[in-house]
Amino acid sequence: MNWISEWALPKIQTWLGRREVPDNLWHKCPACEQMIFHRDLERSLHVCTHCGHHMRIPALKRVEYTLDPGFQRIELPKAPADPLRFRDQRKYADRLKEAQAKSGMDDAVVVAHGTVEGRRAVVAAFEFGFMGGSMGAGVGEAIVTAAKLAVLQDAPLIVFTASGGARMQEGAVSLMQMPRTVIATQMVKEAKLPFIVVLCDPTTGGVTASFAMLGDIQIAEPNALIGFAGARVIEQTVREKLPEGFQRAEYLLEHGILDMVVKRGAMRDTLARVISLLREPLLALAAPEEKPEAAAAEKPAPAESAAAVPAPPSAPAVKPVASPVPKAVPEA
Repeated sequence: MNWISEWALPKIQTWLGRREVPDNLWHKCPACEQMIFHRDLERSLHVCTHCGHHMRIPALKRVEYTLDPGFQRIELPKAPADPLRFRDQRKYADRLKEAQAKSGMDDAVVVAHGTVEGRRAVVAAFEFGFMGGSMGAGVGEAIVTAAKLAVLQDAPLIVFTASGGARMQEGAVSLMQMPRTVIATQMVKEAKLPFIVVLCDPTTGGVTASFAMLGDIQIAEPNALIGFAGARVIEQTVREKLPEGFQRAEYLLEHGILDMVVKRGAMRDTLARVISLLREPLLALAAPEEKPEAAAAEKPAPAESAAAVPAPPSAPAVKPVASPVPKAVPEA
């Protein structure tokens, strides 16, 4: 059999031509470690077909999975690139340029507007691959821009969060984005527009401590990690063993912090239904009243209505009884 592998097979490959096999045809699930063909993974919206694990996906994919075709991406304002001129092992400016070149984004958030099954919406999605989705001045500017756009277009604001928290390389500047984003969400609520937050894996740190927990409707993907500090830090602080599944989406739903846990395949339909429930009754109340002529034409005639409704039985007549009046007492 040696001559087959050493002589015959190379000759056959030479005649037919050698084909290069791409490296990304198969993907391994990080939960069950099963191999998934890339087309099957795309069809399942990057959800494992074996165990149902929801894999992390890019921000632009979330926008594509949520909005109808034809959505428009918004160009965001430029934020200071390196306000503190920070440097640890490398310059922050170099890390930022590397993340921008790798992701094709200016910062860790994508903002777009369009429709969700025909209903207008503004969507902001975090990119965890961009420095862990950390929140700096650029992210704060993106959330403020998305809120202003939602108010301008009279549309609900949907935010997909996937972040490790505030960006330490920007110091106090990143911490100031927490009140900025809270004020931005308040603008949306004052305009009587729905603010919907979809918590994805992971959502931690300053993002959780600010706008991510202020949604009118709080939704999460299955088994998403949601919290402020890490579980190990909490155990060391309280000196107690944390319960099973602590800081996971199902645990938070059970304890009333979330409104629902929705699988990625049903997320678009759920968002459309929530927007319909929150917006369409308000739009119906704001509609102009009917004209009096049309209302009079639709109103049935008095004779017909009287004939249709049977008269109630007459109550027995009751004679009024005069209350006894006390006689006047003569003065002494």
